[in-house]
Amino acid sequence: MGGELPKDTMFRVIRRLIADTVLVAVVMFIAAGTIAWARAWVMLATMLLVRAVGAVAVYRVSPDLLHERARLPLHEQQGMADRALLLGVLATGFLGLPIIAALDAFRWHVFAAPAPLLEYCGLGLFVAGWSLKSLALRANAFAVTVVRLQKERSHTVIDSGPYGVVRHPFYAADPLIFLGLSLWLLSYFAAVFAVIPIALMVTRLRHEEQLLRRELAGYAAYVDRVRFRLIPGIW
Repeated sequence: MGGELPKDTMFRVIRRLIADTVLVAVVMFIAAGTIAWARAWVMLATMLLVRAVGAVAVYRVSPDLLHERARLPLHEQQGMADRALLLGVLATGFLGLPIIAALDAFRWHVFAAPAPLLEYCGLGLFVAGWSLKSLALRANAFAVTVVRLQKERSHTVIDSGPYGVVRHPFYAADPLIFLGLSLWLLSYFAAVFAVIPIALMVTRLRHEEQLLRRELAGYAAYVDRVRFRLIPGIW
C-alpha cells in the first residue's frame, strides 16, 4: 500500500471493531428477544477488548495492514468465488452462530446445556482464537481480508511466528472462535452448526493456496517446509 497513512488510522480501526461488535450484539439480542443476557454481554466485551489489544499490537508493526483491514471486506481485484466464500463465512459464522446460539438458548433448547467447566473452556477458546488472529496479523503484513496477490506491496512468503507451525494460522483461529462462542453461550446446537462456516473457510483456504502456488514466488517451497495447513501433525 503506497503513500502516507492517514493520521486517524487507529481511530478508524477501533471504530470498525466497535461497529463489528454492535452488529453482532444487535442480531444476537434480536434473536434472543432480550438484552438481559449477561453471558452475551461478557462475550461481546471480551471480543472487543481482545481485538482492540491485538489491533494495537499489530499497529506497531503493520499500520498499513490494519488500515486496509478497517475497510469493507471487498476489493476490486477480488474474484467472485473468494467474495462469495468470504461473505459466506462472515454470514454463517461471525453473525449466524450468535443468532443460532441465541435462538437455541432462549427458544429451541435442542440439547442440554454444556457443563460449567466446558462453558469456561469455551470462553478460553474464544479468547485464544481472537488472540491467534492477532498473532497471525502481527507476523504477516500481507494478511489482508481478500485473497489476492499484492504486487503493489511486493508480496512475499511469510514463514515466521505461527506461519512456521501451520500455513494458515489466521484461518486456524476460526474453529476456536466458533466452538468457544457456542460453548460459552450454552449451545451445543450452535457448535454443530459451526460445521457450515468451517467448511466454507476450508474451501476458501484451498482456493487461496491454489492462487499462491500459482502466482507467489517461493510458496511451493514454503509448502514443502511447513506441511500442515491448520492443525499441526494432522492437516
